[in-house]
Amino acid sequence: MTNSSDPPSYDRDHIGRLYRANLSKGRATLGELFGGHIETLSQGAWITTHDGRRFLNCGSYGVLITGARHPTVVRHVAEQLDRHPVASRVFLEPQAALAAQALVAKAPEGLERVHFACSGAEAVETAIKLARTLGKDQLIATHHGYHGKTMGALSMTGKDVFQEPFRPLLPGVHHVPYGDAAALEGLLATMPGRACFVVEPVQGEAGVVLPPSGYLREVRALCRAYDAFFVLDEIQTGLGRLGTWWGADDEGVTPDALLAGKALGGGIMPVSAVLATPEAFTAFDKDPYLHTSTFSGTPLAMAAVRGALTAIEEEGLVARARELGSDMLGVIAGIAREHFGEIVREVRGRGLLIGIEFAVPGPAGDLLIELISHGVVANHSLNSHLVLRLTPPAILNAAEVQFLYEAFDRACLAQAARYVPTYEGGSAHA
Repeated sequence: MTNSSDPPSYDRDHIGRLYRANLSKGRATLGELFGGHIETLSQGAWITTHDGRRFLNCGSYGVLITGARHPTVVRHVAEQLDRHPVASRVFLEPQAALAAQALVAKAPEGLERVHFACSGAEAVETAIKLARTLGKDQLIATHHGYHGKTMGALSMTGKDVFQEPFRPLLPGVHHVPYGDAAALEGLLATMPGRACFVVEPVQGEAGVVLPPSGYLREVRALCRAYDAFFVLDEIQTGLGRLGTWWGADDEGVTPDALLAGKALGGGIMPVSAVLATPEAFTAFDKDPYLHTSTFSGTPLAMAAVRGALTAIEEEGLVARARELGSDMLGVIAGIAREHFGEIVREVRGRGLLIGIEFAVPGPAGDLLIELISHGVVANHSLNSHLVLRLTPPAILNAAEVQFLYEAFDRACLAQAARYVPTYEGGSAHA
């Protein structure tokens, strides 16, 4: 007799054939490269595969700050599922109102309006449209920034390999070096009153790139000076990932619009949001049909938002991310440098967004695969092949943290000899 919590039995080859036949041959090949595992169950910090193997999930690109199936989020979603999962879009619906209120309560002061969507890219598209309603027809983003892959978002995502197959993209899009306020000012000066600048407080997919201290304050001041619309993309960095509710909090900055996503759905529902000032939201206030989506603000997703915000608050996960991330950064850096030496260019991060950058191609990808063989899932970086990223949940306990350290040590030990000619092995972490 099987337990209802046991994962269903799947044939790995059969699932692989279905991927190739009906989804993507490339995605099937990538799955095989990562070991051909079939994930069927998740709980807390762990993924369980079809054959019962368990993996500590320090990946998922920042979605799982609360871990998988957090009981508070599950309770909110289950209760809503039993009552009213999808709204008519004609009547007023309480979950959307309550979720917006809860999100505004955690936002930088002045961001009082919320538009909900289903994905981060949709939130970016919404911000572009808000800017257009204010006459901002020139978009500025940063080199190596990542904002999604729908056409407007892709136009600002700073990597040619993603853009090339889909050109021509939106006109009037410009890129400046990340963290370079002088370069931004030089461009803004050529288009006063017409620009919308979209930037991440920490570049995630670029490989955890941190800006100079005071950069966001300078950006805010420049946008005011040149009447530019300032959008802060916190889809990956918000809701505690950096050890603060928002990356904006470190410098006390309020943008015209702030984008949230990933962790916003509590690891259960896909949901994103744009938080905006009343001035920025004027056109949307006037005409509620100007920008709509069938599943925007759907009650099931709104319940997940409320559950996620409650779990983060009640369990102190923002402070936990800050403290755990500070400790983890030092230990991970020590292990990586002990094994790889000067091949490690830098280990950097803020909160539970940590990047290990290598000086040569190869180690980041090989270490990602090696970590899987030692029971840990990590992230590659879409806009930097030199950087391996760790985005663990803030609910990790001491034993799980130790498991990560030991697995990382063994993975580095297994791969270092390929890149360090004089490497003799050894343990960097007891």
